[in-house]
Amino acid sequence: MPLPSVLAVHAHPDDESLFCGGVLAQHAAAGARTAVVTATWAEGTHRAVELARALDALGAGEPRLLGYADARVPESAPGRPRFLDAPLDEAVAAVVGHIREVRPEVVITTDAYGGMTGHPDHVHAHRITTLAVRAAGLPRFCPGSGDPWQPSALYLATHPRSAAVPVGGRLARPGTPADALYSSEDTWITTTVDIGPWFPQKLAAILAHRSEVDRGAAPGRIAALPPAVQREVLGTEWYIRQDLTPRGGSDTELSS
Repeated sequence: MPLPSVLAVHAHPDDESLFCGGVLAQHAAAGARTAVVTATWAEGTHRAVELARALDALGAGEPRLLGYADARVPESAPGRPRFLDAPLDEAVAAVVGHIREVRPEVVITTDAYGGMTGHPDHVHAHRITTLAVRAAGLPRFCPGSGDPWQPSALYLATHPRSAAVPVGGRLARPGTPADALYSSEDTWITTTVDIGPWFPQKLAAILAHRSEVDRGAAPGRIAALPPAVQREVLGTEWYIRQDLTPRGGSDTELSS
């Protein structure tokens, strides 16, 4: 059965590779349309260039940048508001425009916690995306941004509690206590994907974010791990599926 088309919406360059790089590579390899919207960093910045290299490794097309500023790095988008401070309707409408252009069957974003770190930009990407996937199907919402399109399912990238410590302990900043890592109840997980066959593409995409490697952020901590441990912490992706239409069924499921 063909894999569904996918649009991932994330806060920062590198989130796409860390949260769902395996699924993006898997679907692209199968011939499904894949694309990524990134809320922060502007065109022409070094991280936008790195994002393009990462998406090339994943087969996920060209960057789609909303161009807002990172909450903690104002120089990421000179003259633009922080993603957190942008008018809600404006940010939602921007994502709606990309959904209507790509017309994906499945949309992926972070869980309500914003992943294990709880980064405020990640949390906001969750909020904006959950609104946009519904609004994109409304004919009278943003009529100038393309024909309405209703994705069939929203998948929230997450980590189950049982994996938070063994995985988060390797990826979090040194000294981060286990109880500071956000995770989902194991029973909430609807989809577990073994991305082993696409691990090389996912790792290459993560390491393409060279500035994050060099400054010791998550890609840098991953780069420092032995190859076997890299596979251990990155080889599985977990999701919580939310159906958006009655027709959501097996034809819009991520392969598990």
